[in-house]
Amino acid sequence: MLITDEQLKSLLLKVKLLDEKILNATEEYAKNSNIGLGEALIEKDMVTDENLGMLIADSVKMPFIVLSKITIPDEVLRVIPEKIARKRKAIPFFRDKDGVRVAMTNPFDNLILEMISRKTGSTAFPYFATERDIYNKLWMYRRDLQDTFDALLVPSASAAPVSKIADLIINYSYQDRASDVHIEPQEKETQVRFRIDGILHDVLVLPKKLHDQIITRIKVLASLRTDEHMSPQDGKMRISLEEEELDIRVSILPIVYGEKIVMRLLASRFRQFSLVDLGMREIDIKKVTNGFKKSFGMVLSTGPTGSGKTTSIYSILKIINSRDKNITTIEDPVEYRMKGVNQIQTNQKANLTFASGLRSILRQDPNIIFVGEIRDSETAGIAVNAALTGHLVLSTLHTNDAATALPRLTDMGIEPFLVASTVNVIVAQRLLRKVCEMCKTSYDVTIEELSQNLPSDAIKKHFSGKKDVRIYKGQGCPVCRNTGYAGRIGVFEVLEVTSRLKKLITQKADADVILKQSILEDNMTTMLDDGLIKVLEGLTTIEEVLRVTKIEIS
Repeated sequence: MLITDEQLKSLLLKVKLLDEKILNATEEYAKNSNIGLGEALIEKDMVTDENLGMLIADSVKMPFIVLSKITIPDEVLRVIPEKIARKRKAIPFFRDKDGVRVAMTNPFDNLILEMISRKTGSTAFPYFATERDIYNKLWMYRRDLQDTFDALLVPSASAAPVSKIADLIINYSYQDRASDVHIEPQEKETQVRFRIDGILHDVLVLPKKLHDQIITRIKVLASLRTDEHMSPQDGKMRISLEEEELDIRVSILPIVYGEKIVMRLLASRFRQFSLVDLGMREIDIKKVTNGFKKSFGMVLSTGPTGSGKTTSIYSILKIINSRDKNITTIEDPVEYRMKGVNQIQTNQKANLTFASGLRSILRQDPNIIFVGEIRDSETAGIAVNAALTGHLVLSTLHTNDAATALPRLTDMGIEPFLVASTVNVIVAQRLLRKVCEMCKTSYDVTIEELSQNLPSDAIKKHFSGKKDVRIYKGQGCPVCRNTGYAGRIGVFEVLEVTSRLKKLITQKADADVILKQSILEDNMTTMLDDGLIKVLEGLTTIEEVLRVTKIEIS
């Protein structure tokens, strides 16, 4: 960072942004986690990356820039080669007759400024940008993967560099922020697809003759049997990238035309988000905070597979992680490593299930327990018992909304009065694709048009008294692969179990009654409402909100 942790602490105390007690605790957390104070503050939702950047820039008397909010012309970007941009953490973002403006994590790096001046024949003006912001913009250097692959093969037509191809696929998927890589054999070729923002994209076509070699290469990296071609195999590997040590889960499945590989990328650098980063609003963060600040009870995160449940739980764990607490998790699989947290991987062959592991954890003197998923009555019963006996239990559950989680626990054999006594808060969520900032445009839509797609109560709540509404969409550009979307943000509904709700739970009220009570009496914002708020803020589109909340468009 541009200033030391001690200087940052003094600065925060000077502007009275945080008190000394909180800063001392965060400083201890940062040391134990081997991260900087600034990163720890962001992880614990005490300050945003942008606000911290503004504060630092002001302290060193440098102009501040947020690259994520601007479009950078390609010819300006290429003033610095990618290798140098990554090494020096500097990105040119604007050029005119006066000179070149450069975003830098160290705006006093005269070496890079002099290099730009010599190359362009004009003055280079330094701006301060945060490391996270610059890192998130480096993907703009990416060339098309197919073009890169074709160039790789030209000098090696007789002997394709298989190891380089495998590395290329993994590197590009990481830079593209893909969650999964699919390598699929077809009849005459092999198709490579990346899952980006929840959607699969075709990115590369390989000659079929290379397929078996690539499969073998990945098997070797994942320590799998190279002579087994007819049975499924699962493994994992760790790849050293410039940015981090990347953990990858590998699944191999024989299909008609050969073996298919799916690789799940478990990236962590700048991807372990805070609740603010995830898109949770302040009013909901307060409810969640009330839930996990208690020393006992349950905090549940619900939603379908891929909705970000585990990420939200990890965000909470990072906030409450401290040396005076014993935090133990049991997960399937362990997706992110957390320093200071005891993480257990389930193992069916060793009879280490959620239920058996949870029993063992309770004999380990825990303060906080994270159960990766409550899947059955046995796990639910042990988790509820743990929550009743002075432990804070965090877990995930597969239900469509927050209210349904309560009768779901009852269906698992938990007595209603126990559910009412143990559950503190329930977070239901989905992930929305964000409008691409590079090709974002606004347009007006009439209330009549909106009423064809949205429920009347939602129209009344969010658009009452208006004839037209200004909303946003992405036109499509190379940055977003012409989808109009880049990145994702969560939509949430946070149900706090109040005394009124406890009475309904003990009376075995169904989910509809609980939902109505939460909305009317406890001011709960539904996922649809949260999504529409984000539409009005220009973060996403109505079509995307309707897609993830499963409301059909007429």
